[in-house]
Amino acid sequence: INIAIDGYSSCGKSTLAKAIAKELNYIYIGSGAMYRAMTLYALQHGFVTPEGNVNEPEFVASLDLVMINFKYNTDTLKYETFLNGQNVEREIRTLQVSNNVSPVSAIKEVRLKLVRLQKRMAESKGVVMDGRDIGTVVLPDAELKLFMTADPAIRAKRRFEELKAMGVDA
Repeated sequence: INIAIDGYSSCGKSTLAKAIAKELNYIYIGSGAMYRAMTLYALQHGFVTPEGNVNEPEFVASLDLVMINFKYNTDTLKYETFLNGQNVEREIRTLQVSNNVSPVSAIKEVRLKLVRLQKRMAESKGVVMDGRDIGTVVLPDAELKLFMTADPAIRAKRRFEELKAMGVDA
C-alpha cells in the first residue's frame, strides 16, 4: 500500500514516516526534502539572487536536468536525499536553503515537476510519503492517510533542536 502523512511543519511527519518506512521496509519519500533539494539546485546554479529573487525563465528551462531520490543509508540507519546522484541531506537543511525554499516552491513548474516525480515514485506501492498536500494532491488514493498536528510551542522546539543539531546558531 501507499501511506500519505500530511500536516504542519515540525510536527513530526518525517520522523513518523521514516520510522514506518523502516519498520515496513517501504520506500520513504519526503516531499519537503524534495523542495529543499530543488532550492539547493537553484542556489548552486545561480538562479537565486542574493536578495532571494528567482530567475524563473532560466530556472524553469533547467528543470529537466534535476533528479531527486532517496536512499537508505545502512551505516547511519537514516534516509538521505540525493540531488543528481549526490547526497545533499546536510546541505538542504542549511539556513540559506530554508530562507529560499518558499520562492522556489511557489513556482508552478517546480510544483508540477515534483508532484509528477512523487506520483511516479509511488506507482509501485510500498511508499511512505510525507509533506503538505500529500493526501489530497499527490496521493489522493493512498490506502492510509494520516494528518498530524502539534502544539505550536512543540513545533518551535522541534525546529530549534533540529537547527542546533546541525550546528546552526539559532
